[in-house]
Amino acid sequence: MPEVLRLLAVHAHPDDESSKGAATMARYVAEGARVLVATCTGGERGSILNPALEGNPEVLRDMAEFRRREMARAVAELGVEHTWLGFVDSGLPEGDPLPPLPPGCFALEPVQAAAAPLVRVMREFRPHVVTTYDENGGYPHPDHIMCHKVTIEAFDAAADPANYPGTGEPWQPLKLYYDRGFSRERVEAFHAALLADGLESPFAEWLERWDEDEGEARPAPKVTTRVECADYFPVRDRALLAHATQIDPDGWFFMIPLEIQRRVWPTEDFELVRTLVPTQMPEDDLFAGVREHLSDQEG
Repeated sequence: MPEVLRLLAVHAHPDDESSKGAATMARYVAEGARVLVATCTGGERGSILNPALEGNPEVLRDMAEFRRREMARAVAELGVEHTWLGFVDSGLPEGDPLPPLPPGCFALEPVQAAAAPLVRVMREFRPHVVTTYDENGGYPHPDHIMCHKVTIEAFDAAADPANYPGTGEPWQPLKLYYDRGFSRERVEAFHAALLADGLESPFAEWLERWDEDEGEARPAPKVTTRVECADYFPVRDRALLAHATQIDPDGWFFMIPLEIQRRVWPTEDFELVRTLVPTQMPEDDLFAGVREHLSDQEG
């Protein structure tokens, strides 16, 4: 029997997996791959972003448990496997100057200690492909930045039997990607398509702010890999809505009709940053090169 393809997606909080690469994961599950989401924290310090749940006593009584139940519903929608790494949400500090992070939170853990459970996951699940965030966390939330650090550490260490003893047999993932779902190019494309169809666009103010901040803007993130997954956008949306505390069903994301999303931007985008197998750019498959590598091994 050919080896089953395996993808590990490492995320900071419950709901991140549904807003970053969810349709790609659902596609690969449907095609027979195993997909595992590893969530670093429980999202205990997340704000309630859905106006319908503001002040809800059940949520306020136990945010951590409520978010665990939301995550279980999202996992069921996506068809993926899931594991918690067990760290405590750091929250998003606000103010000037920024307040210190709370003691014991994920972002304050030593990197090697925080990477240990992820090394164990990699050695037990044995992914061929790993996805996570870039060094800026996709956006500069301390848990997203820490998620990047521990994923890089685990990706590099999991194959070395001298590292992290007691966490299983060594395993070397073959490819590492950063999620690149959010870009100015994508926002501009949706903005233009909405206006062309005579619809209101929620992106006008975003683009104005982008223009104002252009002098300080970082270079546009590189995209090497665009995975066609428009057929799975409805699955992604159901998974997003499962995170009821975090997603406003009347928010900007759901203002873009699915027909426009499928027509204008039918892919989810990634940047390949490490590979141990040959591949050609641009890619349309996270397993490009992996499939051939496994076929050669079986032959």
